[in-house]
Amino acid sequence: MGVTHSAKPPFRADQVGSLLRPLELRAAREGRYDAGALRELEDRSIREVIRLQESAGLHAITDGEYRRSSFHADFIEKLDGARAAGRLAVEDTVSGLDENRAVTGKLFAPRAFTIFGKLRHARPIEVENFKFVKASTQRTPKQTMPSPTMLLRGGRAAVSSEAYPDLEEFYTDVARVYREELRQLGEAGCRYVQLDDTNFAFLCDPKLADTFRRDGYDPDEMPERFAKLINSVIAGRPVGMVVGIHLCRGNSMGQWAAQGGYEPVADVLLNRVDVDAYFLEYDDETCSSAASTRRRDTCRLRICASARSAASRAHSAGTRSRKKTSGTNWSEWSRWQRRFGAAPGEGFERFLRCNVLPGGLEEAHSLGTQNERPKSENFMQ
Repeated sequence: MGVTHSAKPPFRADQVGSLLRPLELRAAREGRYDAGALRELEDRSIREVIRLQESAGLHAITDGEYRRSSFHADFIEKLDGARAAGRLAVEDTVSGLDENRAVTGKLFAPRAFTIFGKLRHARPIEVENFKFVKASTQRTPKQTMPSPTMLLRGGRAAVSSEAYPDLEEFYTDVARVYREELRQLGEAGCRYVQLDDTNFAFLCDPKLADTFRRDGYDPDEMPERFAKLINSVIAGRPVGMVVGIHLCRGNSMGQWAAQGGYEPVADVLLNRVDVDAYFLEYDDETCSSAASTRRRDTCRLRICASARSAASRAHSAGTRSRKKTSGTNWSEWSRWQRRFGAAPGEGFERFLRCNVLPGGLEEAHSLGTQNERPKSENFMQ
């Protein structure tokens, strides 16, 4: 059966969308190219990685986030009134940007943000990037962006009291600026968006959940707060726009940020967040099993399971098979197979200094042709 380009997302064979950078592009983003040359290299690299995704049989096509140095800060700092501000204070962690980049097997402290003025969406953020992908493929262009919950880190202390004496006004403005970006993406023809959310996953880890308590929140109330904010953002999305959510636990050069099963957030996440697809990590002991998804036995939404592994070459090829590991009981999947799909996880290139594909895209293309490709029909129907 040929590839069905008109199939609608989400797909049973899908992807998170962050892909490993070739060495040349990583070097360029570290300052060895001027802005014009960097743009040309990004364009060429994105066209190549689009061909890679197509050759692997994927329907959802992204730019690999090749134009970003950080999956969240690049977006958030383009909002007037917001900026990155160091890292969360988490005991026994190292930073993914530490000078000793050889450190592996350690938890890293997630990025923090501060709100220093009124939030404004003064200019499109990802619209031009989306247009480039749309013009470069006949398949479904997928646009990723950080979840609006990222702006809630730090609590009252991270939000200017002068700009927002009432935090409810702040929450309203967060939703407003995100809705404006979705509106502009919709006008550009975008019909598939993914919100990358680490905060739901952080609530699954007691040590990271405690950071919310220190910020003045009740961790038990945060799933509802996150759900309310996300629903406010996507309630007025353009007609026909599909929105998924990816729960990211973090991975940078062998380091990770969060671990633990989904039980602390499963009820709210699966029953009260009005998204069309879930990209959840399952394939190792830090992510537990698929059992918590049973909470939604009458689920009207499709759930995509995002395989998570440090095997970067398989991720970059976009063809990682569903291998049984110590963290997952795959026998549980058959009962809900109509609701589940498989996807390679993020390429762990959500930050500039992260994993790299040593052999460039040529090696990834070779891997992609040696492995079994996803089936071509729309699995989600």
